[in-house]
Amino acid sequence: MLPQLPQLRRDQFDNLEKHTQSGIEFVERYTKFVKERSEIEFNYAKQIRNLSKKYQPKKNSKEEEENKYTSCQAFLSTLNELNDYAGQHEVIAENLTSQIITELLRYLTELKAERKSHFHDGRKAQQHIECSWKQLEASKRRFERDCKEADRAQQYFERMDADINVTKADVEKRSSHKARQQAQMRHQMAADSKSEYSNFLTKFNQEQNEHYYTLIPNIFQKLQEMEERRIERVGVSMKTYAEVDREVLPIVGKCLDGMTKAAESIEPKTDSKQVVESYKSGFEPPGDVEFEDYGAGQSMKRTVSETSLSNSRGEAKERPSGGKSKGKLWPFIKNKNKLSLKLITLNSHVRNLIEGSGPEDFSHLPPEQRRKKLQAKIDDLNKDIQKEMDQKDALTKMKGVYEKNPQMGDPASVDPRLVEIAMNIEKLQYEVQKFEGWLAEVEGRLPSKSDPPRRQSGLYETQNSNSSTVANNCAQDRESSPDGSYTEEQSSETQDKVAIANTPEFDDEFDDGDEETLPTIGTCKAIYQFEGHNEGTISVTEGELLYVIEEDKGDGWTRVRRNEEEEGYVPTSYVEVSLETTAKGAMTYI
Repeated sequence: MLPQLPQLRRDQFDNLEKHTQSGIEFVERYTKFVKERSEIEFNYAKQIRNLSKKYQPKKNSKEEEENKYTSCQAFLSTLNELNDYAGQHEVIAENLTSQIITELLRYLTELKAERKSHFHDGRKAQQHIECSWKQLEASKRRFERDCKEADRAQQYFERMDADINVTKADVEKRSSHKARQQAQMRHQMAADSKSEYSNFLTKFNQEQNEHYYTLIPNIFQKLQEMEERRIERVGVSMKTYAEVDREVLPIVGKCLDGMTKAAESIEPKTDSKQVVESYKSGFEPPGDVEFEDYGAGQSMKRTVSETSLSNSRGEAKERPSGGKSKGKLWPFIKNKNKLSLKLITLNSHVRNLIEGSGPEDFSHLPPEQRRKKLQAKIDDLNKDIQKEMDQKDALTKMKGVYEKNPQMGDPASVDPRLVEIAMNIEKLQYEVQKFEGWLAEVEGRLPSKSDPPRRQSGLYETQNSNSSTVANNCAQDRESSPDGSYTEEQSSETQDKVAIANTPEFDDEFDDGDEETLPTIGTCKAIYQFEGHNEGTISVTEGELLYVIEEDKGDGWTRVRRNEEEEGYVPTSYVEVSLETTAKGAMTYI
């Protein structure tokens, strides 16, 4: 028997097949790792962007108004830098996808195809050498069989030829001759099989030598080169993985530097100055309090302090007879048998600022704030006028072009738009004149620094105070409010104080005094419509005639009466006032 075909190289071929497969799986695993990192970067960038967007100031909100402060501007800059920072993480995700993931997926496809080709060639060479081995063994067995047949034929011939006891000579001659021919034929077949076996052996040895020294080494060399390229490609991808992060570090550093610069730009003194400028009221400071001597049988007047939050609302009410007194605690005041909450005027002012409520001329604001609002409104209107003027100029030029070149368009088609723009400009100019008038009114009332201070406080009058003094107290309470606003509740409250002070006896349960009807001092005509939403105001329609019961005390409000039950305050700029001469002479001011 011939020896078996060596199995050593075929076994190593199988081991190489397993090793290269594990290499491909490693590349796939690394690709999956980079892909998950890219998704993490993308999600992180998305969350950072959403965070930056969430804390961006909303339009037309309080946050947008606060952006004038350096701290808010610094925070806004930080949010913008954070948005750019998120963009760099998106760049990382995109570069990881384009430079590593896409390339590795394409390379994996090529690698699998190349590996498949090399192992196909190896299996084909292995099958060829095994086929040659089988042919060699078949020729060898055939040669062995023919040799055995030739030996048996030769032995038979020799045995027939050596037998002398055969009686029939012809038969003997024929049998011997036949045995000789058979032996010769078998020897010839054995010789042919030997020659064939020798040829197959020579051919197999050549193919085996080529297989183990040429074909298989070449395939192994290609597999080795393929594996080295795979390892090198993985190394390049890992290096790219680090470079992708390193490329964005300068921009990330700039974002962080921007955040640091924004933090360093915060100026507390500037912010505090802006707060002072924003809430500066423009009211004139109160003057000195005069000394009042005590006289026998006379009670001293209670001077209302304009610097107190209570502003005469929390003052104790004393009995004229010198009995016990009870203090009525502000802001809870009992009015007409009901306990009502009185908010200080400053809170009303702040609420109006936040909600944006108030009349068109901003008369609900303090003088300085009103001046700023009016000036800002005038600037906006002038910008709108400029835009309309630009459109008018452009349309005028277009009309000129159409007139010179009728084929380009009809000049008359521009006229309706020009008329519309002219009307818009006229309306805007009218609005500017209206707001400029209000601005001139405010600027004329603002006190200069050189003006001496004067008192604006009211006095608590005694029992014999007349109705005009009560009216003056109402006006003085209105003047002393931070924003110059006045409400019906303040007027009734002052009159309640007068009534309570003149009551012989009172305890914790206060009785409201009857309000005296103020006399008519003139008439007025409403030149604009006014919606009196705030407490203490009255709604009027354009052209309506009303009675004036209290003149404007410098705060922009006039008290009017429609009938015996309806009265309140309206903006002075909304009405034309005609005062009676006798009434003017009878009015007194404190």
